[in-house]
Amino acid sequence: MTQTLPATERTGATAPDDLSLAIPGTTVRGRTARVLPEDRPDTTSWAPQTADAATDAAAPAASETPEAPTADAATRPAANAKPGLLGVVGSPAVRPPGAAHLTDEQVAELGRELDAIRDDVLSRRGASDAAYIRRVIRLQRWLEIGGRAALLNARHPAAFVAGTTMLTVAKIVENMEIGHNVLHGQWDWMRDPDIHSTTWEWDFVTPSRAWQNTHNDLHHRWTNVIGKDRDVGYNVLRMDESEPWRPRHLLNPVINAGLAPIFEWGIALYDLELDRVRAGEKSRKELMTDLRSVGVKASRQFAKDYVATPAVAEFLTGSGKAALVAGLLANGLRNIWAHSVIFCGHFPEGAETFSEEMVDGETRGDWYVRQMIGSANISGSKLMHFMTGNLSHQVEHHLFPDLPSNRYAEVAPKVREICARYGLPYTTGPLLKQVGSAWKKVFRLALP
Repeated sequence: MTQTLPATERTGATAPDDLSLAIPGTTVRGRTARVLPEDRPDTTSWAPQTADAATDAAAPAASETPEAPTADAATRPAANAKPGLLGVVGSPAVRPPGAAHLTDEQVAELGRELDAIRDDVLSRRGASDAAYIRRVIRLQRWLEIGGRAALLNARHPAAFVAGTTMLTVAKIVENMEIGHNVLHGQWDWMRDPDIHSTTWEWDFVTPSRAWQNTHNDLHHRWTNVIGKDRDVGYNVLRMDESEPWRPRHLLNPVINAGLAPIFEWGIALYDLELDRVRAGEKSRKELMTDLRSVGVKASRQFAKDYVATPAVAEFLTGSGKAALVAGLLANGLRNIWAHSVIFCGHFPEGAETFSEEMVDGETRGDWYVRQMIGSANISGSKLMHFMTGNLSHQVEHHLFPDLPSNRYAEVAPKVREICARYGLPYTTGPLLKQVGSAWKKVFRLALP
């Protein structure tokens, strides 16, 4: 189900938190042009779908405001359908060990309970959620502007530290709480062309559309399924016992340590799907198209961080070299943080992996079960959850990838209670524990 905001909120005519004119450069559209064309479909991150999913996607949910949704909600095209619809009844050929005790009836009932949680959030989603994401974008923009302004005088230590800190935080917030979640389609229901999954280009080297293919469509469909989920090891690391050991795997820790500070470049290379090119599953023409996209995106990122800001700093205060170092440091710290958070999502002890026979014949409920026992959370403060883009609620994110991220903390206790009642593990722990657990697996699987 989707919901549109009332016309006044979608156009920004009366909303005090509207970003249109708040900060130069945050939007290219005025207050009267904040609604997407009718023929632009929303994005649907891969999640359980039944045959009537497309019909459901076009039906608006109840608004938290007294006004009824506008007529365009009924005529707007349905969300993009993803392949691989799940079965309505039955069970996979083999259930995962962590769920082997469940009957088909229990799995079906668990699925209905999780559907009810999702439907409840959708029924209450509205103006307060829209205000949240706009506040976050406003905060991120001011942090980036403030950071780059401070770096114009980066040869002074205080300005260097302040500018690097603000720019680092701005990049983390943009990637984690804004970019990742916008590209999942979490805010498409607003129909705001400035906060839509088909228009957002994030501050990361890999182009948004390439990442949506490997992440939204493949990883979220085949989470932790060996042979189908290419995120297990990212084609360079041995991260599961089922992968035959080879001498090169001794470099597991070295490769992972080297990957962390250049993580965005590693993801850009990964999203090119070179393994599929070698296997003949992807044409060289497609590869060249993707390479051009990465080249354009990388050039823009390089020009912004390593040319424009240092050049202006050099002209104004002779701080060009210091500003360049600050840009490199901000990107490196952002990459290390993103790498740590992402590796905590599926690699710590307790997160299961699955064989293909465990997903053959999956129902909606079975897909839900696999997301719960194949994901791992990070416990901590509200600030920590925010800085992880709420990927600290990885279990909830994989259950409901297109729900607004600010709602995950609200549904987490309900999901945890369901796991306890059905005898399923709910893997969670503090950040350092989860990072340490993921690294322990990296070292352990480097050996035969």
